Amino acid sequence: MRWIPSPNPNSIIVKDLAKNLQVPYTIAHLLVQRGVISFEDAKLFFRPEAAHLHDPFLMKDMDRAIQRIERALSSQEKIMVFGDYDVDGTTSVALVASYLKDFTEVVAYIPDRYKEGYGISIQGIDEAHKLGVTLIIALDCGIKANEETTYAKELGIDFIICDHHLPGPELPSAYAVLDPKRDDCTYPFKELCGCGIGFKLIQAVHQTRGDKLEKLFSYFDLVAIAIAADIVPINGENRVFCTLGLKSIRTKPRAGLYYFLQSVKHPIQVSDLVFVLAPRINAAGRMEKGHSAVELLMAEDSETALRISRMIEFFNTERRSTEERITIEALQQIELQEDQNSASTVVYHPSWHKGVIGIVASRLIESYYRPTVVLTQSEGVLAGSVRSVSGFDVYEAIASCEEHLIQFGGHKYAAGITLAQKDLESFKKAFEQVVSNTLLDTQKTPSYLYDTELSFDLITSKFYRILQQMEPFGPQNMRPVFVTFGCTDAGGTRIVGKDKTHLKLEIKDTTGNVFSGIAFGQAEFLIPIKEQKPFSILYTLEENEFNGVKQLQLKVKDIKFE
Repeated sequence: MRWIPSPNPNSIIVKDLAKNLQVPYTIAHLLVQRGVISFEDAKLFFRPEAAHLHDPFLMKDMDRAIQRIERALSSQEKIMVFGDYDVDGTTSVALVASYLKDFTEVVAYIPDRYKEGYGISIQGIDEAHKLGVTLIIALDCGIKANEETTYAKELGIDFIICDHHLPGPELPSAYAVLDPKRDDCTYPFKELCGCGIGFKLIQAVHQTRGDKLEKLFSYFDLVAIAIAADIVPINGENRVFCTLGLKSIRTKPRAGLYYFLQSVKHPIQVSDLVFVLAPRINAAGRMEKGHSAVELLMAEDSETALRISRMIEFFNTERRSTEERITIEALQQIELQEDQNSASTVVYHPSWHKGVIGIVASRLIESYYRPTVVLTQSEGVLAGSVRSVSGFDVYEAIASCEEHLIQFGGHKYAAGITLAQKDLESFKKAFEQVVSNTLLDTQKTPSYLYDTELSFDLITSKFYRILQQMEPFGPQNMRPVFVTFGCTDAGGTRIVGKDKTHLKLEIKDTTGNVFSGIAFGQAEFLIPIKEQKPFSILYTLEENEFNGVKQLQLKVKDIKFE
């Protein structure tokens, strides 16, 4: 495991910021690394408010979108709110449908993952036409749906597309296309998720009607969940959404979230959105129908929410067991492959469950650290999920293999593909070639990025309180990771845990200060530590509570001997 230091910021800027904010130098160092270089930056960073959100009409086509929606509302047109089956899509649909249903009849629509696939579907458009829908608002999808929007127009259905994925060379023929990543869009923040763009849409409707922004606060929780699940940067507007969304969930969680969050005993954090809520919301679309997740998020009474929650919990349990089985089968397949030194992994079985192959791809990377494709059979073609390793743009790699594919889409680290069975071998060869030619040596092994060196004498309750105020943590504002060199055992290091695989550390640094920590799954280091061999640790700080007593401890990510 490689340890990579974050670039050191300008020391003069750090000193000035530490003086202006009256914080320790190390805190100022962390802030400057995150782009906070002035008192005004710090005010926005530490105290994000709804007033900091941008005017939605700065987004290209927003004025057209609102004109069309206002016409639909005044004429009582039936509107379909169409979204993808993942967390970003279902939260988007729940948000926009919840808002618009007070003004006109709204149909919430999530495509069937297996029959319709990702994005806007002809089947969905046909359903809209059958129901008399004249306007479809597509969320978290549609930026490349040129054929589908043209087809809808022939049926007399207008489209408003709200997407955050990269557009193709030609935009769809929709009535309005909201996407900050459009080349001609000058919106100040480019990293909104699909649900974030959905919020900007209803914010614009709300603003047009002269209503106060405060009335939309109940939707911040949905945007926060989508931000966490979609792994978009938690800075700029996303930091505002996430902060206020977490506050909403902590103080008054919506009925559909309560069942899943009642087991969390600490104040809800981004990690709880990622590891507790997101898998369950996703499970509906992975194992059954994504519409169940929308129904859950829109539930207004606890009885309805409890019924749907229990059903989704069943789907999630089924998802976990299916994922574990397929992961084992995929690992066996890799072991049987002739060349285990490949730069990439491509595995396929026709019976694998399409809903979990993305998770399986991520699991395979934990064992074989390389760009990975997991394929299964779906609707007469092969459907695959692609996952990448740190720093490698798997979307570009897939685009280089376009001639072997029917369709593809996604991001730098995750993508989806479809291809014909006859093209499987040619795709595998092409993908392996492009990965082997472009994957850098530094991308072939996992690495940890750390922020700065820290000595134990600087770790105080005040220091920790300021660190906590840097939440919410996530991409572009990760929880600070520290390194301390020259550590030795202070005498109390021991193996703990039921399976005896964890280390409880009592260690001393070069300043002579002693600190305790926990190193999960690193019991093998006990003997060399007890032999008083000097070692370095990579860690984050956390507060541990035992028998009602709270104490700071190091959460050790990795140990290296000097």
